[in-house]
Amino acid sequence: MTDPVRRHYERWPYPHYPLLAAVRPWDTYALSLDALYARFNGVLPAADARRILLAGCGSFSPYPTALANPGIPLTALDLSGANLRRARLHALLHGCRGITFERGDLLDPAAAAESYGFIDCFGVLHHLADPLAGLRALERRLAPGGILRLMVYSRGGRRGAESIRKALRLLGVDEVAAVKRLLRRADPDSRFRRYADASGETRFPSGIADAFLHPRARTYRIDELLALVASTGLQPLLFAHAGALTEPAAEAARLRELEVQRLEEPNFILYLGRQTAGGCGLAPDARLLLNPALRGAVVPWRLVSLAMPPRLGRENPRLDRPARRFLRRFVRPVAVAGLTAAERERAQPFVEALFLIPFRG
Repeated sequence: MTDPVRRHYERWPYPHYPLLAAVRPWDTYALSLDALYARFNGVLPAADARRILLAGCGSFSPYPTALANPGIPLTALDLSGANLRRARLHALLHGCRGITFERGDLLDPAAAAESYGFIDCFGVLHHLADPLAGLRALERRLAPGGILRLMVYSRGGRRGAESIRKALRLLGVDEVAAVKRLLRRADPDSRFRRYADASGETRFPSGIADAFLHPRARTYRIDELLALVASTGLQPLLFAHAGALTEPAAEAARLRELEVQRLEEPNFILYLGRQTAGGCGLAPDARLLLNPALRGAVVPWRLVSLAMPPRLGRENPRLDRPARRFLRRFVRPVAVAGLTAAERERAQPFVEALFLIPFRG
């Protein structure tokens, strides 16, 4: 019998962005293997860790991840052949190379069987029948020092969508066309209509299917997520959802308080590490390197196409000319010891933002 999740994505590849919709290379900096590995290990990844796995890649993420990591082998793994075909088209149309597209289940040890310095599992674990088995399978694929990014639904962040999803199941609604008819007839002040109007998901059919008709979706309280992680050898390193505090324990406490007060919660984005050594920051024996994805944003004379395709993603604050000039110094590694105290102070926010990569060696 075919997995219901696989059937869902064969019918509704997700996300369904226009094929020519583009991402600016310099907006992909947070997907850089070098930046993430050095952030939590204090060194750049060795040859056996210079590989990336997208575990449940969907129909789009191989393209921006490849932009962020030129020359680094990338494996895009997904249950759905429809997702992979569309992801391959995105990559082809935007000139991305070095991607291996593999149809398979992350629970299968034979799938994506190498070790990886960075694994991205964004919006996948909460769709598995056995999330702990999935997390352990990802752990086994991480190289020592490897980084795993997870995004899972929080109980509070999905409260509106889950109440609608359950109501539709009770009504026997299982087709996108039927959901659209209900939306058209819904009272503008109803929870259904207000959620749909506020969500970008409902602007396209696969978004409606993913938000309201998915056959398997679970949500987590923060302590449930941390208990899941504690059942593995992985260590929480950093929460990265909007508004997160930099210390994982402090952020977990903040999220517990939001749950108690039933205030608005984000879906959880969490970086985990396997045997990470700790970052080096602006240590005197470290060097600083510009995040490779940002080179196009700071070089002074870059060509810009006059016919710009649609752009995706949230607009980042613009770097002013002095900031670009400062960052340009680090296109090649610069010794921290050679910086003045004022320059080190100026560099610190760029290090925290992953714009600059501090590393030893």
